[in-house]
Amino acid sequence: MAGRIRDEDVQAVRSALPIDAVVGDYVQLTNGGGGEYKGVCPFHDEKSASFYVNPAKGVFHCFGCQENGDTIAFLMKIEHFTFAEAVERMAAQAGITLRYEEGGYSPRHQQGERTRLVEAHKVAAAWYQEQLASPEAEIGRRFLAERGFDEEAAKTFGVGYAPAGWEHLVRFLRGRGFTDKEILVGGLASQGQRGGLIDRFRGRLVWPIRDIAGEVVGFGARRLREDDNGPKYLNTPETPIYKKSHVLYGIDLAKKEIAKSGRAVVVEGYTDVMACHLAGVTSAVATCGTAFAEDHIKIIRRLLMDTSQYRGETVFTFDGDAAGQKAALRAFEDDQKFAAKTSIAVSPGGMDPCELRLAQGDEAVRQLIDNPVPLFEFALTSVVGRHRVDTPEGRSAALEEAAPIVAKIKDRSIQHEYAVRLAGMLGILDEQFVVRRISQLARWDRERQQNPRGAAAQRRPEPVQPPRPAQPAFRLNPRDPAQFVERELLKLALQHPDLVSPAFDHYGEDEFPTPPYTAVRQAIAKAGGAAYGATLPDFTAAVREAAPDDQVRSLVTELTVEPVRSRRKVDAVYAGSFLVQLRHLAVERRIAEVRAYLQRLGPRADAEQLHAVQTELWQLQQYDQQLRSRGAAAL
Repeated sequence: MAGRIRDEDVQAVRSALPIDAVVGDYVQLTNGGGGEYKGVCPFHDEKSASFYVNPAKGVFHCFGCQENGDTIAFLMKIEHFTFAEAVERMAAQAGITLRYEEGGYSPRHQQGERTRLVEAHKVAAAWYQEQLASPEAEIGRRFLAERGFDEEAAKTFGVGYAPAGWEHLVRFLRGRGFTDKEILVGGLASQGQRGGLIDRFRGRLVWPIRDIAGEVVGFGARRLREDDNGPKYLNTPETPIYKKSHVLYGIDLAKKEIAKSGRAVVVEGYTDVMACHLAGVTSAVATCGTAFAEDHIKIIRRLLMDTSQYRGETVFTFDGDAAGQKAALRAFEDDQKFAAKTSIAVSPGGMDPCELRLAQGDEAVRQLIDNPVPLFEFALTSVVGRHRVDTPEGRSAALEEAAPIVAKIKDRSIQHEYAVRLAGMLGILDEQFVVRRISQLARWDRERQQNPRGAAAQRRPEPVQPPRPAQPAFRLNPRDPAQFVERELLKLALQHPDLVSPAFDHYGEDEFPTPPYTAVRQAIAKAGGAAYGATLPDFTAAVREAAPDDQVRSLVTELTVEPVRSRRKVDAVYAGSFLVQLRHLAVERRIAEVRAYLQRLGPRADAEQLHAVQTELWQLQQYDQQLRSRGAAAL
């Protein structure tokens, strides 16, 4: 058991690092008056800065969620450290040697687990970097050179090389005093078939992944050889110090520029981050083997001081191909979680920042980032572009898909402007028809959020109904035809994601009305969607990780191992039939809801409201007919 850190050493650590310097690694702080600093609280979501730091007293306090404490308490809360781990982190930054009671000074045996794992990664990163100069690493150096990165660039970003042998790193770390358990738990090695440890990364270029404070917590490794049967990019698995949803590659280098400029640039890969930084766009970051998600948003919001009073900008860059457009539309789904302006930069030739820098130079990269398109505009252009708007049917289908996007815009004035713009894009002369339709959808969406069990909007309140008796726990019924369609499509999404994407990812949660299946659909979306899953060797593992509880995880596993019920080959035709069936059932439910609403409106209904609802009913019926006649081509 580790000894207790001496009190005088703890006090020395507290005195050595001002609280605003420590907190400033995580939160952009501005002058709050009275010798205090303020910023966006990292412990809860808020629209105005209520998090204050007092350097003179060495404490912080949030007036929103009431979290408070000193520097050590801050690190314990934000990094989930133990007391000893927080002190050890600060001591390492301050260059202070800690002394432990109950046995004197023996840090190698007495440091906390996290400190030991971080130290192992630091040692491994330095070793990988040394290996990049070896003869074997020529293939890695050539890979970097072909992408415009010289030796100095590799050194700046700590790029290294993992030799192709089975246990080079394992033997090296053992020689530096690290135990097999530490090497394994840290994700630096895996268990071999014979029980021994083997290096996780072999014959690959390696990028160190650092947390916001600059400590190496994981690695990303790129395949170099054709005989490497692993994935193109292999990352450190989830460990006590590495959670891929909590880190952004390059955040340690970009955080100051993000806070200073009020702009964050989100790119897709490690080489894109390198290209942007070398081109002068030093606020670029990337996710690490996962889709950009809510936890990443929180990191950027804190650095941007993203509040309703102060709005920065987040620029996404994605490849111009179909996969890149899908990634951009996924980013759009998270747009409303930012107060910041969100935009997208896609180069005309579909090149990523690394390719653009190589082909046209640093200035082209800067121009790309400095001239983005608003994310709403890009989303609408992408959706409308999938339809033939020169036909009435195409305009109707495009409106049906694009209108909910505009309806999600929270700012009413911006929503109205995009509604008018959408009418122009579709060639609909009656702009007010589109404006009314979008206002209606926005109103219904607000009412659904306030009352999830409610139906369409009504101007006159319904009579108060007596409370219904509690419903029994929901049970799956495999004999229910509707549930069978949901189940079969989820099985296809988990077992054969390539067959159902990209259409599956556009299906809403409400199209899976059976609660357990709704939860699985949510987990698939949280894991990145079927299109992203088609690129992974084990998509089920990602979905299980995204599941909210053991029940959903169990159902995910069940759907993964249960055979698909096809009597013939499981192919795109079979998958398409279930995509159509599920959409058809959803449209039928919505038609029933609208008809019931028309019935409730009665003969004295407002003419404008009646026209809008009748138009929706007509569009739904037209779409339903297309599904029946054209099948998957109508999706």
